[in-house]
Amino acid sequence: MAQINSFEDLECWKAATELRRYVSKRILPKFPPDEKFALTNQLRRSSRSISDNISEGYGRFHFQENIQSCRMARGSLCESLNQVIIARDENYIEEEVLLEY
Repeated sequence: MAQINSFEDLECWKAATELRRYVSKRILPKFPPDEKFALTNQLRRSSRSISDNISEGYGRFHFQENIQSCRMARGSLCESLNQVIIARDENYIEEEVLLEY
């Protein structure tokens, strides 16, 4: 088992960061300009929030605070998934892009 010295060593943080990059590079560019201040902004913020909450929880002193931050990260993950489903339903992205990651 690898030693964890920083939140950057956490596998969940690495996966969240990879997801954020995927959203930024593969999904958001497909949205129309009129979604810039709506779905684009919301998906960008929620996908960033996942790794933000994981790193914040790591920095907390009490186990219960860490748990709460992980719950918030899970909520942001579900929110991001819902927004990508909306993008598919609105024909901004293809089904393959949704299933690719």
